[in-house]
Amino acid sequence: MTNEGAPRQRLYLVTPRIEDPVSFAKDLDAALAAGDIAAVLLRLADADERTLINRAKAVAAIVQRRDVALLLAEHPEIAARAGADGAHIGGIERFVAALPLLKPDRIAGAGGLHSRHDAMLAGESGADYVMFGEPDRRGRRPPLSELKERLAWWAELFEIPCIGHADHPDEVAPLSRTGADFIALGEWIWSAPEGVAGAVAAAAENLAAPILR
Repeated sequence: MTNEGAPRQRLYLVTPRIEDPVSFAKDLDAALAAGDIAAVLLRLADADERTLINRAKAVAAIVQRRDVALLLAEHPEIAARAGADGAHIGGIERFVAALPLLKPDRIAGAGGLHSRHDAMLAGESGADYVMFGEPDRRGRRPPLSELKERLAWWAELFEIPCIGHADHPDEVAPLSRTGADFIALGEWIWSAPEGVAGAVAAAAENLAAPILR
């Protein structure tokens, strides 16, 4: 069996909560240039709807010119007006409720899936991908061993792509070996001592070989 022609894993960036997209632009552009980025998950600081849309549009201009997808964390109701490619919704109930706002034209990503049943329900409902391992609102997340098991299970049985959320640079390599399609880089990349470009480049080098399904 050969890996020739098999897809490679790609990176998925998670931003901090953005209030000023202008000051964030330099770091974002450096990150996008440093590795093979499939998508950026934009987390927005609280604001009124018009401000949220304007912030998202400013970030979209940076991201989409590199042919990278921009997803909004929550806020499916403004995805179209903000020019985003879709939204990432945490929790199976909120995900299902958001689907009419996103489908069929935009990406619907599912996260905050606390059980295998929730993950399968998200897939059956129309998720374009599922993410495992992202911290909840209190910063809690499953142990690494449990996360690896969940990713390996999904990657082996389902065609819908899965994303493993790396909350530390040391998690990139073990999560990539599960067969996950994408590795999400958490907020740590934006404050990495080697700089965001160095952090993204190092993560890219730690990705596994092409994925065989």
